[in-house]
Amino acid sequence: MSNCGVNLLKFIYFISSYYCNYLNHLDAESAKTLVHAFVSSRVDGCNALLAGSSKATTDRLQRVLNAAARVVSETHKFDRGLTHLLHSELHWLDVPQRIQFNLGVTVHRCLRDNSPQYLVDCCKSATDAVSRQRLRSASRHQLIVPQHLRTNFGRRAFTVAGPTAWNSLPDYLRDPSLSEDTFRRLLKTYLFALY
Repeated sequence: MSNCGVNLLKFIYFISSYYCNYLNHLDAESAKTLVHAFVSSRVDGCNALLAGSSKATTDRLQRVLNAAARVVSETHKFDRGLTHLLHSELHWLDVPQRIQFNLGVTVHRCLRDNSPQYLVDCCKSATDAVSRQRLRSASRHQLIVPQHLRTNFGRRAFTVAGPTAWNSLPDYLRDPSLSEDTFRRLLKTYLFALY
């Protein structure tokens, strides 16, 4: 795991243990807001960097989210039903799905030119390539995934991970004319349906 990821985990564990004493004195909604501000936002802030990372890395971040969910719901470590709590009550995605969600939203913003130019340049439509205009992928709003070295870093780069995540979505989600709010809602619904 990268040094950045280790530091993030240390910070999140520190925040969750430090504020755990104070959360007992707050109502449930305030505790949920505080945990979301300190924990969920930090986990989501580095999701694009975690694309294609190992299961050990995503499992460590999942344990952080589980601990945060326990703090919010006031459940104990060995209580059953944590998955139900995460998905049904808190509406939190697991870490691999959060990574997929953030990559999808970033690519959608790129296709609508709502991102910096260096990210927009990474998302090339199959219709832009003359040799691919007559292929099925052109009519299905797929993106060109560039060839990369067979290393972990090659497939984890946004130029590869973004188009790969986009092409893995169903056809109705790959419509770039969807508004961002509609796309986010449909994508989250799709990812929850995978459970």
